[in-house]
Amino acid sequence: MAAAAAALASSPMVHLTASRLRLSRPTRAPAPAPASATCCSRGRACGLVEWRPRGPLRRCEDRLRCFSIDGGGGGGGGRGTGEEDGEKRGEEEAEAKVGGAVEEMRSERTRSGSFSSSSSSGTPGVSNEPPFLSFSVDNIDTVKLLELLGPEKVDSADVKAIKEKLFGYTTFWLTREEPFGDLGEGVLFIGNLRGKREEIFAKLQRQLRELTGDKYNLFMVEEPNSEGEDPRGGPRVSFGLLRREVSEPGPTTLWQYVISLLLFLLTVFSCVELGIASKISSLPPEIVTYFTDPNATGPPPDMQLLLPFVESALPVAYGVLAVQLFHEVGHFLAAFPKKVKLSIPFFIPNFTLGTFGAITQFKSILPDKKTMFDISMAGPLAGAALSFSMFFVGLLLSSNPAGASDLVEVPSKLFQGSLLLGLVSRATLGYRAMHAATVAIHPLVIAGWCGLTTTAFNMLPVGCLDGGRALQGAFGKDALFGFGLTTYSLLGLGVLGGPLSLPWGLYVLICQRTPEKPCLNDVSDVGTWRRAALIVSVFLVVLTLIPLWDELAEDLGVGLVTSF
Repeated sequence: MAAAAAALASSPMVHLTASRLRLSRPTRAPAPAPASATCCSRGRACGLVEWRPRGPLRRCEDRLRCFSIDGGGGGGGGRGTGEEDGEKRGEEEAEAKVGGAVEEMRSERTRSGSFSSSSSSGTPGVSNEPPFLSFSVDNIDTVKLLELLGPEKVDSADVKAIKEKLFGYTTFWLTREEPFGDLGEGVLFIGNLRGKREEIFAKLQRQLRELTGDKYNLFMVEEPNSEGEDPRGGPRVSFGLLRREVSEPGPTTLWQYVISLLLFLLTVFSCVELGIASKISSLPPEIVTYFTDPNATGPPPDMQLLLPFVESALPVAYGVLAVQLFHEVGHFLAAFPKKVKLSIPFFIPNFTLGTFGAITQFKSILPDKKTMFDISMAGPLAGAALSFSMFFVGLLLSSNPAGASDLVEVPSKLFQGSLLLGLVSRATLGYRAMHAATVAIHPLVIAGWCGLTTTAFNMLPVGCLDGGRALQGAFGKDALFGFGLTTYSLLGLGVLGGPLSLPWGLYVLICQRTPEKPCLNDVSDVGTWRRAALIVSVFLVVLTLIPLWDELAEDLGVGLVTSF
């Protein structure tokens, strides 16, 4: 029976109340001490086991226990000799003493701001550990709670091993350490480089994998607040250490696949709508008036009247979608040789251009800035090549009398929306065709125009757009910050993009304003020709998005300009 009682006394059970946790050590002998037990229910007492948090709160439940036991023998207000009245009096006395001990512990906890406990007697058979512990949720240290809930930090033992085995006279002479990462969950090693940075970085990465496996990622970044450049040329570098699960992007979730599919279907619908709108000269007048005249009154027209125009709108829809698909294929083809994973594209529908493009995220850490630049530029170059091909071929078909039956009439004022494209259209179609109220063009011109405009918007040097990523890779985050402010200002003033500047600026602020995360090698230069290619691309982007002002449009004969 003694062995059974001892086993029963050590059985775990959790007892939590709404406002506090109460834990006490179970006893097998009578407990005269006032704080030896507190009643959870009749015949049950709460117990205490040692709890030492070593990780996130999700592991804390494995360290809390509450013991369920039967009441012990008499003594000190416990059970009496069998009389019911004596038992009740003993229970009342015990509860009064426990209440006094609890209030004393509360006041002590309030004064000290930490856990408090009362001591137990040295009676044989009774544990000498604190028999009672109580804490309030209000007294939890917020900093400690954030540490528990925050990302996994670097192990100090691993940091010690890395300093001893990786750094030294021949690689990197360590001078000090600083926190690294968004929440300081990593370690930044600051010191002096003892060789070529690319060779030292490759050696340290190899040694880190041999020492810790795939547990960490090592970053080579510019030393913060450095007083000068490296004696070997270029910026001074430091090495940042982060856990792999903290530094690498998470996988694509099921909800993201669902959202991507829904956005794609909406983009298809918006592209078809764009194709129908390109037939504005042949659409029913009541529908055109309802959607274009803000003073139109009366009931909405029958939308079934648009069904006969859906088939003729498909070529424009196909062209716009093809440009965006080529854009995404360019990204994936550039990422595949570098073993960089990309997320599924999230297409953004727009009823003016058919689509604003797509959001494609990196799903793995980029090895260096060259990789960031190449992947970012590959998509716009592929989309722009197909768009300009369709645009130029459409202009040639528009000037061919044999294909007059396939042409559509559009207002000539639309060609004033882009300085570059307006000039190309004027040079191809001539003064007489462009200096009119409407212009007959092939549907490929509309698809190419929309594709080039969308590509130009995505090449703006701001945030996490393709242009922003390329600029960050070529010139760094400081340059991206300056160009981003300039771009936002031009969009806000309507200098770039005309009537589309405001919706595009809002889209970037909501979805794409954050710069891309650093590469593993965030120091090495991308080279002169890549920077030159980016400068030329940004120049063409500006020419594409700046509208034709009235004086130049009148001189060129692009549309009918009645006033200045």
